[in-house]
Amino acid sequence: MVVDEEPLPYTHLGSGQPDSRRLVHCLEHLVTQAGEGCVDIGHLVGARPQDGVADQSNLTGCHESKATVGVVEDSNGGDATDHYWSDSPDIGSRPRQVELLLPDLDLRLTTDRGVFAADRIDRGTRYLLREGPQVREGAVELLDLGCGYGPIATVLALRNPGARVWAIDVNPRARDLCRANAAAVGADNVVVAEPDEVPVDLRFDACWSNPPIRIGKAALHGLLASWLDRLVPDGSAHLVVQRHLGADSLARWLDGQGWATVRRSSRKGYRLLDVAAGTDAPR
Repeated sequence: MVVDEEPLPYTHLGSGQPDSRRLVHCLEHLVTQAGEGCVDIGHLVGARPQDGVADQSNLTGCHESKATVGVVEDSNGGDATDHYWSDSPDIGSRPRQVELLLPDLDLRLTTDRGVFAADRIDRGTRYLLREGPQVREGAVELLDLGCGYGPIATVLALRNPGARVWAIDVNPRARDLCRANAAAVGADNVVVAEPDEVPVDLRFDACWSNPPIRIGKAALHGLLASWLDRLVPDGSAHLVVQRHLGADSLARWLDGQGWATVRRSSRKGYRLLDVAAGTDAPR
């Protein structure tokens, strides 16, 4: 077995040399990659859905047609009525901690029921944080769209101490957790807010997101359009989306709407998409 020992991309956070914990992480990463070779379709009823985004928030199905399969369960076993995209999740609190281990950072974050990926760091999120691009030099306003309990926002803030990271979510429990996690790891450049609390004239240098695909096609398109329109002219967004939940059709839609989209990489059912600001981006 060959152990991955690539140098740290963010040298101000570590020595850049492999250590024992990092070697363990790399071995864990290899095991995780092997495990990701299997696609979990246990929550589906009947035929496997086509490659697409659901037209309804509690269904999975084709991006271009009506979904035809069953109700989606969340990671805690609840149905969509308790889902993380709600602005008032109807589920009891049960806090716990999860570890986010990256080549340059080792964080312990508090999660809870009723938020996205409450049981563990989502594989797509980890993939985005490992393989996504470095934020360009001079960027000062960054956006974590759908921040959840804050894995993306806290990492962006620690890697880019000179930037301000806006962590946006409709879920009040998620916002409270993100705020607490940012404080716990010393990421004092994170601003947690409801979408309507962001100044209307604020423009972002970059947006990072594991977007809430299961809210439905129309809602997802509206969500992305409203925030991609707030990128600066040379700004970009970096999204992670599962292939079987519509990554490829979403990329085609984004491209067709004027946000040039390319696939940065693909691994074990996930796509990383780089999305450029539209040609009509505000200046």
